This record gives sequence, C-alpha cells and structure tokens, in this order.
Amino acid sequence: MTTHATPALPRDRLRIASVEAHVFRYPIQVPVRTSFGTMTDRPAVFVKITDDEGATGWGEVWCNFPACGAEHRARLVHTVMAPLLQGRSFDGPQAAWEALTAQTAVLAIQSGEPGPMAQAISGIDLALWDLAARRAGQPLWRYLSCNTAGTEPARIPVYASGINPDGAVERAQQMRQAGHRAFKLKVGFGAERDTANLQALRAELGDATLLMADANQAWTLNDAIAMTPRLAPLRLAWLEEPLRADTPWAEWQSLKARAPMPLAGGENLAGEDAFDAAVHARVFSILQPDVAKWGGISACWGVVHRARAAGLRYCPHYLGGGLGLLASAHLLAAVGGDGLLEIDSNDNPLRSALSPALSRIDAGWVALDEVPGIGAPEDVLGVGQSVAGQAA
Repeated sequence: MTTHATPALPRDRLRIASVEAHVFRYPIQVPVRTSFGTMTDRPAVFVKITDDEGATGWGEVWCNFPACGAEHRARLVHTVMAPLLQGRSFDGPQAAWEALTAQTAVLAIQSGEPGPMAQAISGIDLALWDLAARRAGQPLWRYLSCNTAGTEPARIPVYASGINPDGAVERAQQMRQAGHRAFKLKVGFGAERDTANLQALRAELGDATLLMADANQAWTLNDAIAMTPRLAPLRLAWLEEPLRADTPWAEWQSLKARAPMPLAGGENLAGEDAFDAAVHARVFSILQPDVAKWGGISACWGVVHRARAAGLRYCPHYLGGGLGLLASAHLLAAVGGDGLLEIDSNDNPLRSALSPALSRIDAGWVALDEVPGIGAPEDVLGVGQSVAGQAA
C-alpha cells in the first residue's frame, strides 16, 4: 500500500459561547423506499454554534432511520455535548472533536448508544468547521485545503441518488432534465424486479451513462454471488452495500473475487480502525464515509486521504438535509480526486432550500459558491421554519 502524509487541518483557536440543536420535519407525498424500510417524512437536526465574538456556524446530525431519532439526537446535543463545549476554548474544530469523543466514550458504552453519540458530535464538528471558515472569510473547501490563491469556484461532479423501485425510469428522466448525468437505483426488492428496473434504466439512459445500484445491505453472500452475474451486462459503475456492513471481511473478499463490477461501501462504518480495516481488506473500490454519521470533517479527513493513497475512490455518502450535503460537497472539493457527490433525487426542501448552489446542476457538475463557510443561507432557522410551515 502506498502511503502519503495526510495534510494537516487548520488549527485556528476558537472559544464556544453556545450550542443549539433544532429539529425540522418535512412530510412527503412519495415515500422513500429502501430494502430495510420506508421513509414517510424527511427529518433534519441542524446544529448552530456561536463563538465568544458572535460568529456562527451550522452543521447537521444524521437522523434518517428511524425518523423518530431526530428529537433524541437533538437532546443529546443539548444535554450531553453542549455543557462540555460552552465556555471552552479549542485549537480548532479537530481539537474539539477529539475532546468530545474522549469525554463521551464511556457514556457511549454505558448508554449502548455509540452511534447517536458519534452522530451528535459529527453535527457539532460540521458546525465548527463552517464557523472557522466563515471567520477566515473563505469557502470551506478553500479553508480546508489551505488554498488562498485564485477566485475560481470549485466544481465537482454529482449523481442522482435514492431512485425508488417504483417509477424509476420516470424519476431518472426528471433528474436528467434537471442536469444529472449519473444515476443510482435502490435495489434489494427481489432479483426479478431489481434486474428489470436496472435494464429499463440502462435502456433509457444509454450505454455511456453512469449507472449504479444500492442494495442497502439487503443480501446474504449467497444472494449477492447469485445476483452479480445477472447484473454484469448492465455495466454498473458500482454496486453499493450488497452485504451487511458487519459482514466479515473474508466474505466481502469472496464476493469481490466473483463480482464483475466495483463494490462500494462505508456509510455504516464508524471509527478509524474500521475504515482502515476496510482499506486493508481491499474489497471496496469506492469508499463512502458519511460526515454527519461518524467523524465529521475532523476524523473523515484522515480516513479519506488514507483511502485515496491506497487507490480508492472517495464518493461521500449523504441522504439528509442541505447543511450536511454542503459540508460533504466542500470536503470532496478540498480532498480532490474523481469522486462524485451524492444528491438525493427525492423531494426534500430541507435539502434543496438550504443548499441552493447544489440545485444548479450543469451537465452533471455543480459549482460551490464563493462565500465564506459552507454557503448556507444566512437565515437557516427561517428557511427551516418556512419549509415546515408549508408542509403543515
């Protein structure tokens, strides 16, 4: 494995005055379906952090499944994390992430909730990076990469994700009209249905279009070994999470040896050791950490750089609201490479209204605004309240 030093993250000192978490929920008419469950509304937990000079930053906590967990994660931010941060100084967001992770490690074990704890810390981390970049007067991608030269906006490729098994062709057509040039279908609904849907998409989109499939951990090893030859003629750019994330690496390696397409995963891994084990196992061609689910930018920065040094492609996972999506886009732009940004194709104003730059898709690409931080609207709470009010 080729090794390269991970670039150091900026370490500008900050002192935290307040930490807030706000929950929003947008009911949807067309449910979002996965192999393990159905989403009937779109929840979001947005974190606002203010420093002692009045500067603010915004982040987002993962809370997709089950949707009722949104309020619980907000309470973790308020009752557990905020008291550990308010009034304290840190040498940058990474130092705050390390302190929070260490101070809540025993509590995460005691409560049996390492996931929600890590997700609350991740949302805080994203807010701190937005705050730090705003204070520096730079877009986050430029601040992270220490790139102060030039004024050209960062451009990154994107793909339409979350395409449901019902009406897949129609949704892909709509996304193509919106500017997308790459598409990912949800599978795991039976071999015949999955194959027919992918065949229909390939026929509609053409041979040159990037087409991916996401099984959301639906299959056993035997299922996947039987399924992948059926999908071979469809020339998938990758097959995502065909096995459960906790499947032993030996089984993943057995599948990789037989699969005719690249394998992708990582959204359900947590911890540097787990990601390093995944890289060492050499089963994924595409690694997909989710910055709102584990690690934020502070920990995912090193994970992503080590993965890229090992020859893996970094394509961040994201299927939540607009703030986490913006942070994912800025991290991808800062890291570089040929990775694609995942943009949910399903209706969610808590995503689209809060990340307007990522709704302007030009032949499969987006450009990040040259405004400080992640480029979220100034009145995040107002936008969230407006969206929730319209839904009600």
